[in-house]
Amino acid sequence: MLNSKERTYLKSLAQKEKAKFQIGKEGLSENLANDVLNYLNKHELIKISILQNSDVEKDDAISFFEEYDIEFVQFIGRVLVLYKHSDNAKDPIVLPKKQSK
Repeated sequence: MLNSKERTYLKSLAQKEKAKFQIGKEGLSENLANDVLNYLNKHELIKISILQNSDVEKDDAISFFEEYDIEFVQFIGRVLVLYKHSDNAKDPIVLPKKQSK
């Protein structure tokens, strides 16, 4: 589970990224999940756009990807930002340290 500081940091990284996948008429599928997981295995952060012709609602998309242990970062308009830590990433994202009390 991401804390607010980590989520803010990931949002700032996602700003300069473009959507890598699109969810269209076919909606949420096992193939989409596998493709997203493969991408996240190498890059850790992804943007996915939900096309206008798609019946997918944002809550459905969030819960679908959470089933695969993919963390929801934010939703901007019709663009979903997701994160999943990977030990195989080319350029791993170093999240801010959690503050101890």
